[in-house]
Amino acid sequence: MSPKSSDERSVETAEGPATLGQTLFGLAIAAIRRTPRDMSLTAMSTLATLDQTGPRRITDLAAVEGITQPSMTVLISGLERSGLVERRADPTDRRVALAALTASGTDYLRLRRRAGAEAFEQLIDKLPAAEAGVLATAMVALEHLLFLDEEQRDPTSTGRTRV
Repeated sequence: MSPKSSDERSVETAEGPATLGQTLFGLAIAAIRRTPRDMSLTAMSTLATLDQTGPRRITDLAAVEGITQPSMTVLISGLERSGLVERRADPTDRRVALAALTASGTDYLRLRRRAGAEAFEQLIDKLPAAEAGVLATAMVALEHLLFLDEEQRDPTSTGRTRV
């Protein structure tokens, strides 16, 4: 499939958000495929949630990530064995354990984010200057999309997820 010209893309985008949504989804899938995976996407998302929101109850994480509480318990146990997450006592209720990122978990996320960003940087470098400029102009809207997604996924969140 050959790339479309700027004129063809602008006409398609004018048809509505469906085409733009398909393109953004395609880019997300391409990024996922390019990045070597040593853990599930749910585990990565859980690490990102903990990075953004701080320590959380396992039941809260399960709800945010859209999985069952027993599945989240197994996931957290695996991340704990890997040294990326630790369990802490909840200061407000000693009967409850909170999952929290370790320094290794933070470092792991930083490296994965950097690798993902570099993959996109390499592609952006191949764009004509005018198209790269359009992307730079769209940055505010793209960041807003990230915020809206996080707000919808986790209404208690105060920031945005950066997977």
